[in-house]
Amino acid sequence: MNIVLFSEADFIGDNLIAIRDARRLGHISQIHQIKLGETLKVGLLNGNMGSGLVVFFNEAEIQLQVSLTQSPPAPLPVTLVLALPRPKMLKRTLQTISTLGVKKIYLINSYRVEKSYWQTPLLEADAIHEHLLLGLEQGCDTILPEVHLIKRFKPFVEDDLNTIVGDTKPLVAHPYTDLPCPAQIDYGITLAIGPEGGFIPYEIDLLQKNAGFTAVNLGERIMRVETVVPYLLGRLY
Repeated sequence: MNIVLFSEADFIGDNLIAIRDARRLGHISQIHQIKLGETLKVGLLNGNMGSGLVVFFNEAEIQLQVSLTQSPPAPLPVTLVLALPRPKMLKRTLQTISTLGVKKIYLINSYRVEKSYWQTPLLEADAIHEHLLLGLEQGCDTILPEVHLIKRFKPFVEDDLNTIVGDTKPLVAHPYTDLPCPAQIDYGITLAIGPEGGFIPYEIDLLQKNAGFTAVNLGERIMRVETVVPYLLGRLY
């Protein structure tokens, strides 16, 4: 936890907040080992960041006098279209995406996504929120990403994806093309990443013909989805 995030519900007075839930309370008490008069880096969820002065604490509560004078970091100009990863990878992937500053995420179905993946409790709203929050805390950010669940590939590509792409450049990671992925770009993109094994040829063709995606190669190494996401975003920006 590199920043203590709080919401409007945590306010107990003018610029005064109380942290009472076990996760944040335990981390601040045990890891930061706070003392009265110390300051912590804090941020209002979906708002500004700043400092929090410890004015009171006990085993059940920590009170901070907050001053929020700093804007959150600029988001990455990326819309991520990601085939739903297997559940054991999903929570780590969501945290990584959130840490890196992506704010628009579409988790989509594809041929190689097993139907059982859509039944995981990790896709419940509270679970998604929790892992996005952990990513924000790691990356010192306050703005929650938007996550959309898309269970039908073809209607999404044919009916919605062009609007989502807008004026960004659409790229899809694909091992069977000679065009290398660009690096250190200065423009916005919509980035599509397939499941383990990649998108099938039909899906690549649909992305190219209906939404103007360009297939790009990441090199000779075969990577897991949880590795591809930070690798690609780090290369692009």
